[in-house]
Amino acid sequence: MNSIKFLEQVNQYHPLSRESTTALLNICTEEKYHKNDLLLESGNMARYYYFIKSGLVGYYTIDEEGSSIYKIFFEENSFVASTAAIIKNEPSDFNIIALEDCSVIQYPVKAYRELLEKHHDLALFHIHYLEKNWVVKKEPLEVSLKFENAKQRYLLLLENQSLYKRLKQHQIASYLGITPTQLSRIKKEINR
Repeated sequence: MNSIKFLEQVNQYHPLSRESTTALLNICTEEKYHKNDLLLESGNMARYYYFIKSGLVGYYTIDEEGSSIYKIFFEENSFVASTAAIIKNEPSDFNIIALEDCSVIQYPVKAYRELLEKHHDLALFHIHYLEKNWVVKKEPLEVSLKFENAKQRYLLLLENQSLYKRLKQHQIASYLGITPTQLSRIKKEINR
């Protein structure tokens, strides 16, 4: 298992000792998921944390009409999990799906949580990761959803061209909370 990028990302948040690094790698496995495979299905307990080595993953729920509502997308070098479900020890409300063929490093929730109690530096990594990604990064997204219209949110998504080019139009529309027809109108308006 090539874990260089994984460890680089972990150490970006907080450096791990050799002992903690070894303990963490001992619970990791590398797995492949094909496009449209579910890493986690809504209604199931979250059994793993994931690190995306290659590919694209979507995090979505299903509305009353049976449509997919995308919350967020994860590209390479991202950590993915149903964090709220893990913290609450409840089944996930979200599906995690491979939108492309993916290679991931996965590690079991139970074993990882046990390591957090034994390794102070690993716990600090986890705290710093949550602070940056579930508080600092998430807050502007929540403000955007509340105060910006779909066109403004679309323009923000356009700024991340590497992600934008990988998404299907229906995924973009779902993420923006609009229909594909409304997305087409926005795109026409911008391209005038």
